[in-house]
Amino acid sequence: MGASRKTAGTKLANAILFPVVGLVMLAIAFSVVLIAYTSQSADIAALNSERNLLRGGAKLQLDLLAKEQEGTAVWDQAFFYTRPNSLNRAWIDTNIGRWMLANHGHDQTVIVGVDGEPVYDFNRGNEHDPALAKPMLEEIKPLIARVRARFINSFRRLPSGLFVVERPRTGFTRSINETGFTLKDGRPAFVSVTAISPELKQFLAERQPPAVLVSIKQLDPVRLAALAERSGTRDLRVSHDRPAEEIAASLALSDPRGRTIGYLTWQSENPGAQILAGVSPMLFFLATTIAGLTGLVLFYTRQNTRRLAESEARAQHAALHDSLTGLANRDFFAARFRDELSDWHSGKGLVGVIYIDLDHFKDINDTLGHAAGDEVIREAARRLRVLAPDNATLARISGDEFALLLPGAADRSRIEAVLKRMQDRFSVPMYVAGNHLHISLSVGAAIAPHDSLSMGELLRKADIALYSAKSAGRGRWAFFDASMEEHVRTRENLAHGLREAIRNNRLDLVYQPQTTIDGAKVLSVEALLRWTDPEMGPVSPAVFVPIAEETGLIYDLGLYVLRRACRDAAAWPHLGVAVNVSPTQFRHPRFIDDVRNTLAESGFEPTRLEIEVTETVFADDDSGILDTLTRVQELGVRVALDDFGIGYSSLSYLRRFPFDTLKIDRSFIADLDVAPHAHAILSTIIDLGEALGMKVVAEGIETSQQAAILQRTNCDRLQGYFLCRPVPPSEVPAAERRLAAGDPAPRPSISLSA
Repeated sequence: MGASRKTAGTKLANAILFPVVGLVMLAIAFSVVLIAYTSQSADIAALNSERNLLRGGAKLQLDLLAKEQEGTAVWDQAFFYTRPNSLNRAWIDTNIGRWMLANHGHDQTVIVGVDGEPVYDFNRGNEHDPALAKPMLEEIKPLIARVRARFINSFRRLPSGLFVVERPRTGFTRSINETGFTLKDGRPAFVSVTAISPELKQFLAERQPPAVLVSIKQLDPVRLAALAERSGTRDLRVSHDRPAEEIAASLALSDPRGRTIGYLTWQSENPGAQILAGVSPMLFFLATTIAGLTGLVLFYTRQNTRRLAESEARAQHAALHDSLTGLANRDFFAARFRDELSDWHSGKGLVGVIYIDLDHFKDINDTLGHAAGDEVIREAARRLRVLAPDNATLARISGDEFALLLPGAADRSRIEAVLKRMQDRFSVPMYVAGNHLHISLSVGAAIAPHDSLSMGELLRKADIALYSAKSAGRGRWAFFDASMEEHVRTRENLAHGLREAIRNNRLDLVYQPQTTIDGAKVLSVEALLRWTDPEMGPVSPAVFVPIAEETGLIYDLGLYVLRRACRDAAAWPHLGVAVNVSPTQFRHPRFIDDVRNTLAESGFEPTRLEIEVTETVFADDDSGILDTLTRVQELGVRVALDDFGIGYSSLSYLRRFPFDTLKIDRSFIADLDVAPHAHAILSTIIDLGEALGMKVVAEGIETSQQAAILQRTNCDRLQGYFLCRPVPPSEVPAAERRLAAGDPAPRPSISLSA
């Protein structure tokens, strides 16, 4: 009976176990096939990705070649000296052929005249008979034909019957060009053909074909290495013969006539094969283990144990890793950092701690939304993870800030090599939310034991180095230096001193007159802020205004200027007063109320006050800015657009926002003495302001010639050192009398900071 029960139990166990084991083995076999298929698919996908990167890298090189041509091809003098009636080969040789070789390393430069025949050939550093270039030009004839056709089609007929060339308004270059590959000396080479066109508009009686500039860069080992680095490929080579079938990593190069002139071959990564080789022993072990299972109890025990372990691992991973990127979080990074420092000795090399910040990330969130910002963070994490050495620890510290721990570095150059690879990788734009985004990195680094062996000190110094990199213009890296700490202390002292100066009324205002067109009568004055600290002496606004922006003092500073200007200007009831307002101050929710209260408390006539804003105030919310502008004007206060002409969309702002005054940027005034077209541009801006019903002020007048030119225009007001330098409030009446008498501007009577 007992034997029967045992046999029955065994049969029952076998009846349950064998099918389960069979199903498991079948599943394992299916998994093996699936993994093999997946690895092959991964290899194919990786190869296609490498091919696309290489194709994109080659396209970028061609675009850069066309961009290099733009400076000489889109040029009035080049257009003139390459026309048949004014052809000047000596000028072309100096300013195009030799210039392109010296500055961009072009191997051959050819000018094809308007009749389609070569007129100039600069090859191997010497000028040659243009006829020698004809065989090469015949090979790229389709490119030349397309460029000439596009140039002719770019003519736009005006109502007067004349024609004008319309160059491309958007894109990487402003030139009309075609690019491709050709053979030079039996080797594949980059070639770009660009129409030589005028920089300024030229009005012609009829459409005319262009002369074209042909530039060739041979795909030599140096350029091949640069292309490999840009595309992330290994062992990139040029082959003249078709690669064997087993060499899948290849890209055919075709000339403009569609003929294959060579192949690019490289060593593919084959990640799928690597994965398959790594997991094969594990699959064999798993199959052997499962085949030896003899009972359901053991099977379920293993399953339950595995689930418990996985759950614990997931919980532990979640506690130490960032959920968005999967990178280590601040706690994990700090633990690894403490371990490295506690176990450090001289034989283990240097330990580098690196802070990485994405430049202008807030602008991406504000313009494209937080979903796009999250995708940028994930892509940045992917790129950094690939670049980090195997023994490094990469972590996401906060929103757009990452940290990298690099132990065991032999010297500082090893750390610099990692930073260079980061900057190079991020020079490739990200494609996010339908946009190509150019994201740069600001990086700060500190090194143990040179800077400290304290984790807190090293992190603090890496943060100081990061701030220094940002202050130097972003898109770069900086290693901590003791002078940086001094700079931080100086900045903190300046911020503290500025706060005290605002609180104790130790800031001064000077005023620069705005006169009638003849410079004889003062109509208004512009308030300019000056600060002389008792200990530091005069401090330039170029120094303390950015500090006020960074420390949140800019609103108090702007309100201080507004109140002082209204109080000082009460002594000149016949004059208006202009006050500059920063974007931060203008967007402040209390701005309108504070302007209203200041006018009421000082008894200042609102129509005498003019608020000056720059185009940067419109960076985010147009509707909110329009509402604020409207409310300012409803108070009776006038609004001026300062520094007009240097923004990328000035005309659209004039159309959408109600300005009373247009202030022409001083760069246009400075060009009057040197640029032949500056007078025409200035007249156009003045006419535009007059057509829109705005008063026009020209600032930055420093010479009598500039003043004389402006007096022949419809400009309403003049301002600048030639007429009068900024003066203290007590000297404003004297400045009025001097200008009325026609006296020259004296030297300043007070110390003025730039």
